[in-house]
Amino acid sequence: MTAKTPARCAWADSDPLMAAYHDAEWGVPVRDSRMLWETLMLEGFQAGLSWQVILRKREAFRAAFAGFDPAKVAAFTEADVTRLLADPGIVRSRAKIEATIAGARIFNAMQARGEDFADFCWSFTQGRQLRGDGRASVTPLSESISKELKRRGFKFVGPTIVYAWLQAVGIVDDHAPGCFRHGAR
Repeated sequence: MTAKTPARCAWADSDPLMAAYHDAEWGVPVRDSRMLWETLMLEGFQAGLSWQVILRKREAFRAAFAGFDPAKVAAFTEADVTRLLADPGIVRSRAKIEATIAGARIFNAMQARGEDFADFCWSFTQGRQLRGDGRASVTPLSESISKELKRRGFKFVGPTIVYAWLQAVGIVDDHAPGCFRHGAR
């Protein structure tokens, strides 16, 4: 007797890595500031590419960006940018690399002011996970958060990227009806 494959969101059945990511991570509420920032930065790298590409390179990104430790990344210099541009394990985009370094500096400045990044992220929904309809790629919420992130100086945080990030970190549960994760936390 073989185990039955659970019904998933359609995008997650394309690849075993995507299925594992869907089953264990996507849509699970993240309340850790560093992890929320890491995921936002990776979503920025995904712009113009597929999440599958970024997921396959995620461990290389973590190695290249000092485990996405914002204090370490904020201290990166032009020499680090040059090193990263030569790293075939990551997406080698100067603009995205520089945006990640700047994003680390913004994250640290927020923390230094006593503003926790997780509290900031979840403040837009009063700390509650929202239920999406599984069809949107931009919402008034993602537009609002995008605008605020841009105001603070973050780059690669347009409303579509922000919505994908909201889904990934579980601020929005967008698992399709019929998916075994729909409504699960």
